[in-house]
Amino acid sequence: MSLPFSNEPPAERVPYAIPQLEGERITIPGSKGVFRILTSSKQTDGLMAVFTSGAVLSDAPGFHYHNEAHDVFLVTKGYLKLYNGDKCRIMAPGDFAYIPPKVIHMPDMIGPHTELQGLITPGDWVDFFRYVSEPYEGILVPEGDDRDIKSLLIPKVMAAKGQFDVVFQPHYQPPEVGEWTKEDEKLPEGPEGYFLRSNTGPRWMLGGVMSRPFVTTKQSSGLCAISSIESSKEYGPTFLSQYLTFSKVDHCFCVMEGALKVRLQGSGETIFREGETVVIPAGQAFALDFMSKYVKVHSFTDGDGIESLIHDLGNPLEAVVLPEQAPEWDASKLPSVAEKFNVTL
Repeated sequence: MSLPFSNEPPAERVPYAIPQLEGERITIPGSKGVFRILTSSKQTDGLMAVFTSGAVLSDAPGFHYHNEAHDVFLVTKGYLKLYNGDKCRIMAPGDFAYIPPKVIHMPDMIGPHTELQGLITPGDWVDFFRYVSEPYEGILVPEGDDRDIKSLLIPKVMAAKGQFDVVFQPHYQPPEVGEWTKEDEKLPEGPEGYFLRSNTGPRWMLGGVMSRPFVTTKQSSGLCAISSIESSKEYGPTFLSQYLTFSKVDHCFCVMEGALKVRLQGSGETIFREGETVVIPAGQAFALDFMSKYVKVHSFTDGDGIESLIHDLGNPLEAVVLPEQAPEWDASKLPSVAEKFNVTL
């Protein structure tokens, strides 16, 4: 029995899969953009929402901050000008930014066709998107939607004042666009806003599995982690080939390249390819097998998930890409690390 695909997330916390460019698809009128919600509060018990979004050139939404919500931006296509506190960068595919609460920010899609992956915690913040949007049933994005976004959006926002965790700052004086620096190539030690340039930052290797973290629970005050998980069928079975059960942490895997086999204990197996997503709730035993020469998966978790296991059990990797041979690792530490993160083997 394979994992069922659904064009929209189900209304409960169960395993499911989302086809390419599907999800709960909504558009803010006049934005020429689409949000595709892959998982949110109902599927993660309020802990996180994961979505993709795409847009062509259009007006930016305006400077704002959140009192409680944490925001991230991971560019997968095109270009994004992102204001993040006292910094602004032009982001390209692979570039990442993390924005904690209280930090004024604004994304500006400068295209010509930009695609992003995002995570917001708490997960119910996306209710704001739902409130100001309408359903979208097209292919990619509504490029021909020439309605005036400000005349349609501002009255809704004013009517909902205080209902959602978004505080607009119309008189904010933004910073100038800055060049990327060495500071943009490492993760900070604690919770602060930052940029992370593509293919920089730490890399960890545990046997045949690499993790390139974009944000860990150290930067997000324990709330979320996002990483690029990479491997190859040439390594054979990895430590992820055994069933793991995370008692409190949900996983959302977005396949970027190659083929990933997901096995759910008691529910069979499914192979996922580029553009497809699988969501595995806390308490569900799962195993991962890498089925092509190169596999890259973006992993989103609402706590210490597989990225944390790789970090604690693995070793830093100086190389930029997967090594020719999978390095040895000390399996004797696995039980103690699994206990630390409430993982059942």
